[in-house]
Amino acid sequence: MQPLKIFNVIPKLPEGLEELWKLAYNFRFTWCGHTDNVFKQIDQQLWATTSHNPLLFLQQVDPQRLKTVASDPFFQSQLKITVDTLKEYFEERPSPIIEEASPENPVVAYFSFEFGIASCMPIYSGGLGILAGDHLKSASDLNIPLVGVGLLYKHGYYHQYLTPDGWQQESYPDLDFNQIPILPMEDENGKQIQIAIPLGRRKLRAQIWKAQVGRITLLLMDTEMAENRPEHRAITASLYGGDKEMRLWQEILLGIGGMKVLEVCGYHPKVIHMNEGHSAFAGVERIRSYMQKGLSFESASEIVASSSIFTTHTPVPAGNDRFSPELMEKYFREYARDLGLAFKVFLSFGRENPFDDQEEFCMTVLALKLSRFNNGVSKLHKHVSRKMWKSLWPLYPHDDIPISALTNGIHAPTWTADDMREVYDRYLGTNWREDPDCKTIWSRAANISDAELWRTHERLRARLVDFARHRLRKQLQAYGARKQDIQNADEILNPQALTIGFARRFATYKRANLIMREKDRLLRLFKDVDRPIQFVFAGKAHPADSEGKKYIKEVVSTCRSLDYRFHMVFLEDYDIDIAKYMLGGCDIWLNTPRRPYEACGTSGMKAIFNGVLTFSTLDGWWDEAFIPDNSIGWAIGKGEEYSDPDYQDYVELRTLFNVLEFEIIPEFYDRGRGGLPRQWIHRMKKALTTLGPEFNSHRMVMDYVRKAYKPAYDNYNNLARYDFQPARELAEWRNDIMTKWGGIDLRNANIEIMDETFVGESIRISVDVKLNGIPCDSISTEAYFGQVQQNGEFASRNIRKLTPIGDTDPEGWQHFEGKVSPTKPGRFGYTIRIIPTNPLLIDPRSLGLIRWAVPQETS
Repeated sequence: MQPLKIFNVIPKLPEGLEELWKLAYNFRFTWCGHTDNVFKQIDQQLWATTSHNPLLFLQQVDPQRLKTVASDPFFQSQLKITVDTLKEYFEERPSPIIEEASPENPVVAYFSFEFGIASCMPIYSGGLGILAGDHLKSASDLNIPLVGVGLLYKHGYYHQYLTPDGWQQESYPDLDFNQIPILPMEDENGKQIQIAIPLGRRKLRAQIWKAQVGRITLLLMDTEMAENRPEHRAITASLYGGDKEMRLWQEILLGIGGMKVLEVCGYHPKVIHMNEGHSAFAGVERIRSYMQKGLSFESASEIVASSSIFTTHTPVPAGNDRFSPELMEKYFREYARDLGLAFKVFLSFGRENPFDDQEEFCMTVLALKLSRFNNGVSKLHKHVSRKMWKSLWPLYPHDDIPISALTNGIHAPTWTADDMREVYDRYLGTNWREDPDCKTIWSRAANISDAELWRTHERLRARLVDFARHRLRKQLQAYGARKQDIQNADEILNPQALTIGFARRFATYKRANLIMREKDRLLRLFKDVDRPIQFVFAGKAHPADSEGKKYIKEVVSTCRSLDYRFHMVFLEDYDIDIAKYMLGGCDIWLNTPRRPYEACGTSGMKAIFNGVLTFSTLDGWWDEAFIPDNSIGWAIGKGEEYSDPDYQDYVELRTLFNVLEFEIIPEFYDRGRGGLPRQWIHRMKKALTTLGPEFNSHRMVMDYVRKAYKPAYDNYNNLARYDFQPARELAEWRNDIMTKWGGIDLRNANIEIMDETFVGESIRISVDVKLNGIPCDSISTEAYFGQVQQNGEFASRNIRKLTPIGDTDPEGWQHFEGKVSPTKPGRFGYTIRIIPTNPLLIDPRSLGLIRWAVPQETS
């Protein structure tokens, strides 16, 4: 029997507690200690059992308890302070991008397939989503005028549970959106806003929800609507579920639908940031919207690419979404016509080789071509990405490929344990929460009392042990384990033992099982009763990754075996809550990816802010963070890369055990008369002072502001002046350059030197260039010079622009000259290149045009 009408019943709060709704509907509760404490004061146990979900908490709390706190003067004063703090938060701090911008008038739209903001809204799977959540939180703290765009998944990401033999299984429970602190986005008539976009021959509809993350609004789309076909309702059913066609639908919704959402909700951002290639269709939809204002495809492309940022997170080609030409044709043939493009030309925007009709359409390639600000997420990942996508700029040397590095960071107030926050408040001042990228603030960590820091850390370790025992008991009960095994769960781990944590996605390259390949040596360490060690594991494998599931099974099997069960534990269903316990309570954060397959990895950054030390291969962020002999952590190897993965595992496993056995364990148990590991504590402080200001998301977001958002915003304004006239002029210039570039020629490239010169001596370089009708000020003729390696490649390079001398001769040749000076001794080389240039062109490399001098052109 179906009800005639479904409606929501919400609790009526006693007079004086109405402000709790304001606190509940802003995700700032995930990092604001004041808000967290308010709900704890009402019912601390319920706050924990509801996973810190304020909406669910208010729906379940005892009404009599609410009446009690409503009449409690102390609670009322704390509530008022918290509400006033939230009001002040919204009023302070001007925007660093543009003064007249505001949260209501955002400049930047941030697109992401997943957002990890709170455990009560599980629309994230791992690092990509957690990064997106931290990005929004720091943007809020910094008052960046930004709006987020994503999808609201009915089942979220899967819950993990294990069979008795340790094989991962997945469950997809329904999320009740009425029990998540989000609200429907409504129009002026109080009706939930909807969008409709073409999906093949049908219309896809989505309704819009709003999550408030501090000052930042996050708009989320949901297709669970009666107007949609059943298969289309499933588009937002689960994260990373379904086949290729389902993934394409999701990415059409995120990119094209996301732009439509911004429009109907009254937002008109001038800059978009695509967090991974999933949202690349936003770029083509922007182009289409500008064409509807009268711009040509070329003009619209200029303004879109010049005001777009793309961040790639994937270090392997297979991790980038690709779709067959047939599937693309099914959904984009008519779309291409709207853009005035032949379908084959449209496909070329997603192909590395635009002339290969069989090549699949790659979302990462599309994003790279539609953005002038492309970045990897660590310095090492920048180089990996340049190698991966070199085919898009085949004439450019590695160091000139336009993919930069902008290293990730984490939102320190979110990921720092409560106990440790209180220590920082006392010794650093509360400004560490609002200004965590300040070196002066973190330098004060050196003044923290050794005893207080260590005792706080020991409390967090003991709390992790209690939590692990509780979780393991529930896991064992869930699949009907023996009574004795369930009772043994209360004896696992040792609150005083060196505790090593490994928690991340169980992809095979992360090698979660590496430590278990030398079980005899591991067991010998476990049997040392004077210097005990223990491991806590957690993590999920992708539902389709059978190899990753085998790794989980191996780890679980080892944890359950008789010799290891009291020293190792695997915690099921890794999420934000488990992460916080582990990040606070471990002593070592272990990371063992095969270099260079970790794009960045941010869990170790979170560990830093809890006094947990990193022990990792030199991959991702640790490759740039680790400094030998700087006492901030330990490295596995020296950054070597191997062609044979088995040999790499062999070498690095022995290095891991040697460092663990002969460096880490002795230092942890080297205690003075007061029972404190002084050298270990010194490392904790050194890591905070050195790494704290760098590897946090405030620094990361401000890097995006300075290096991408503000330049992209300025580009947009420059091209949009006078009804987009500069954009039209730039498009015409580009077409002219593309047409004439092939006729450029060089001759008489010359350097006035024989075989030797002195450091600092000025050397004249000259060349003649045939312009082929291109104005002299539309090219940049440059000396490209620097030290040369034994293989003849440049080890470093400098660029010096050459000056045109005299007039162009009747045949169109122009003479150029300039001077260079070597600054270091050694092998020195030079060549000459020509690239296009225009004051409106943000990056000349975007044209892919370059002309190099070749040996026969020299004299």
